[in-house]
Amino acid sequence: MLGQQPQTEGKLLEETIKKISPPDTEAMERCQRRWDSIAKPLHSLGRLEEVLIQTAGMTGSDEVHFGKKALVVMCADNGVVAEGISQTGQEVTAIVAENFLSGDTSAAIMCRAAGADLFPVDIGIARDTKLRNEKIAYGTKNMAQEWAMTRAQAVCAVETGIRIAEELAEEGYEIIATGEMGIGNTTTSSAVAAVLLEKPAEEMTGRGAGLTSEALKRKQEVIKRAVKLHEPDRSDGIDVLAKVGGFDLGGMAGVFLGGAAKKIPVIIDGFISAAAALLAVTICPEAKAYMIASHLSKEPAMQMILEALEKKPLLTCDMCLGEGTGAVAIFPLLQMAEDVYKKMSTFGEISIESYKELK
Repeated sequence: MLGQQPQTEGKLLEETIKKISPPDTEAMERCQRRWDSIAKPLHSLGRLEEVLIQTAGMTGSDEVHFGKKALVVMCADNGVVAEGISQTGQEVTAIVAENFLSGDTSAAIMCRAAGADLFPVDIGIARDTKLRNEKIAYGTKNMAQEWAMTRAQAVCAVETGIRIAEELAEEGYEIIATGEMGIGNTTTSSAVAAVLLEKPAEEMTGRGAGLTSEALKRKQEVIKRAVKLHEPDRSDGIDVLAKVGGFDLGGMAGVFLGGAAKKIPVIIDGFISAAAALLAVTICPEAKAYMIASHLSKEPAMQMILEALEKKPLLTCDMCLGEGTGAVAIFPLLQMAEDVYKKMSTFGEISIESYKELK
């Protein structure tokens, strides 16, 4: 059965965009001063210091706290699998998605280790499941032949993610990681990235979960055909999502927007999550300030997307699993950085001269 549908199309999205404001630079400056007062070489924790400063700007407070942590996994099927662009069949999406509930997936195991709560969402799986039901349709259409979804469905996908981010914020979650599960979603993500970055499909398309060279070429041709057929408007993120995207991408884009409106950080996982982040920034550029890049995926387009988002990843592990695993992997790093920030002695407390910035 289908999930909850919006009462007024686009109203929540419109209201959310209005709530997204630039980061608090004064809070960032206070956080920077605290780091500089800690008894260690200046900037010696590198990107970890930068992420805490960025987070202070998001929340408006230099009392940075990564308390309750959530991973939202958007699960959906993609009609484009009919073109033979994936090694496995569509039925795998539902099987893996339901394994999130039993705790048997990589993401579920990593969440337990990191002290994070997992929220899998059925936003468009091709059959009914036991997951939280936000199903917009039983999978998208085949984008190689028609629009992946209607514009109204695209808006609904984004607003679903916004609602979930709002709920988590109200429940006290202070940081959200994004993840996905859906056979065929590297194809939709490559198509979205190709349009938004104005790059050829060959540069944007990798082997996904594993393809032969022949199948990779077919995947690239399918993307080129879909983009040529629909001519998505790269200035309109909803149009791009509707024509060549997926429900999971829309849902994650909504989580990025909802998190930004609630002034909490949202973590980009790998390539698919990054494509969703790019969609979110196309819809509302100010949302970029509320995103944290976790790792550099093996997919060829990942570096280009991160450069477009002006983000530097914390990890380079050649990961390409998805599910939010890379995003969850940085939770312990962030917690350690928070502990150093709050608990380490300052130069004044141990009576030694502080380091100076040398020119």
